[in-house]
Amino acid sequence: MVKQLLWFYLGSPLVETALLPFSGLKVAILRLFGASIGQGVRIKTQVKIKFPWRLTVGDHAWLGEGLWIDNLAQVTIGDHVCLSQGVYLCTGNHDWSRPSFDLRLGAIHIQAGSWVAAKAVLGPGVIVGEGAILSLGGVATQSLEPWTIYSGNPAQAIKKRELKDDRSQSCV
Repeated sequence: MVKQLLWFYLGSPLVETALLPFSGLKVAILRLFGASIGQGVRIKTQVKIKFPWRLTVGDHAWLGEGLWIDNLAQVTIGDHVCLSQGVYLCTGNHDWSRPSFDLRLGAIHIQAGSWVAAKAVLGPGVIVGEGAILSLGGVATQSLEPWTIYSGNPAQAIKKRELKDDRSQSCV
């Protein structure tokens, strides 16, 4: 309980503020409160995290401005993942079919090399496959297949993601 109060009144405001734009300090604060954060992670301003002790971030991930990680359940973000501006990760909702309106939780796992574009939303239990992309404003309530680009609400696969080989580019 003390840890939670310290987070809400001290840690969270320091991570969210635009007055401290330094990723290293934000990473240190998150680690202090139990987050597992890899090397080379960049955290922009106004990033909101409900419970850092339920957060794992791999190496070289990018957490964009205004990202909200509403992690009532575990959120795992892999290596080289980009979560753009205004992304919302929601790990809980309510069972509207029950009079008690029970809370239902589901962990979110975003695998290596994936990109969740600006203003996109991931729902409880979603797994974003390796290299997958959820485009601008997309809403994923189901898991996304690896190396596939998704768009819309609800998110639909639009094409396979293919990486270009930069070594074939020549400078003249």
